[in-house]
Amino acid sequence: MPSSPVTSTTSDSDVTTMLTGAPVTMLLPVMNLTRARDFYEQKLGLQPLGLKLDGKFEYACGGSTGATLALFPKPEGTKAEHTALSFQVRDIAAAIQELEEKGVQFEDYDYPDLKTKDHVCVLGSEKAAWFKDTEGNYLCIHQDIA
Repeated sequence: MPSSPVTSTTSDSDVTTMLTGAPVTMLLPVMNLTRARDFYEQKLGLQPLGLKLDGKFEYACGGSTGATLALFPKPEGTKAEHTALSFQVRDIAAAIQELEEKGVQFEDYDYPDLKTKDHVCVLGSEKAAWFKDTEGNYLCIHQDIA
């Protein structure tokens, strides 16, 4: 029997408040978990939390914010043409230099609405730079400037 439309007695602000304190897990598909783990640990320096029973491998991110990055095996991968996640940094130039020293290769763009100089694009109130992980996921570092 189909259910009737759900009417909520909870306001939108109650739902928002409930989720505000909830820890966040970002999920990224990877074709090769071993290769991806090497990248996230050796190149990005993320702190491993370990392998879960469902096959995901998790990392602690975001300091006290309680964010987790979970890499999940997906043999065929995922072809996303957008930024999968972005790390906020205090000094984007220093972060780029450190990551390049570890072998991370940054993307450069020259489009009418998106141009990079020294790998950095200014987008309103932030600077951003993009790179890909070993699995083809687009990652970003960004710095607030306003």
